[in-house]
Amino acid sequence: MKHNAVAFEFVENIPESLQDGILYISTRYATAIHKCCCGCGNEVVTPLSPVQWSLVFDGDSISLEPSIGNWNFACRSHYWITRNQVRTAPAWSEKKIAAGRAHERAEKGAYYQGIAGCPTFSISHLTVGAPR
Repeated sequence: MKHNAVAFEFVENIPESLQDGILYISTRYATAIHKCCCGCGNEVVTPLSPVQWSLVFDGDSISLEPSIGNWNFACRSHYWITRNQVRTAPAWSEKKIAAGRAHERAEKGAYYQGIAGCPTFSISHLTVGAPR
């Protein structure tokens, strides 16, 4: 069943069995996971970090940025989760997917190269406040 909205649940550990329409958030492991909003049943893992996804919790709702593109799934769904609402996003071509992946690799490489000399850093990226 396709979902137009999600509920959320903060958890310490990700449950073995995921319920449809619920985004599970583990701040301990800096990860959010849910079943694909298209209804295909695939599990979508979104690592939370400065160079992957960011999560905004405003006290009532959650938002994930950037969009979720499930390019490796048969459904190839693409959507945004903003204030618990699921908004379908346009499909991407293979060329755009490849360019997006190359950009992500470069962004991650630059980020981790930049923090390699720092004595400490945090991989958790949780923001409390209004979504951007």
